[in-house]
Amino acid sequence: MPSNRFDRMLLCAVEESLSSLGDSPKQAIFFHLENSFNIKREGIPANITEFAKAIEGIFGIGAPYLEKLIAKRLCEKLGLSFEEMKDWDFLEYINTVQTCLSPRKESSK
Repeated sequence: MPSNRFDRMLLCAVEESLSSLGDSPKQAIFFHLENSFNIKREGIPANITEFAKAIEGIFGIGAPYLEKLIAKRLCEKLGLSFEEMKDWDFLEYINTVQTCLSPRKESSK
């Protein structure tokens, strides 16, 4: 399990989003990620770029639906409201959310 809060919440959001497809498909996707893309479940937050490429490879034009679901779940977990940007980009959105949390970390010390 990842050590920092953001990474734990991101992994949880990924798992919950994949669960919406059903348990067997979720397990199959994790198996495929590890065996075809060399991305272990617990390594997803540290390899988010590779994860996004893998999801796009697996789901094709359906990938943005899953990416938005992951982003929405992540925002819910972090107590933020999800705002869909005009030119949606999963990686950009995840980086923006993480950046928005950085000042909170500093102010809570």
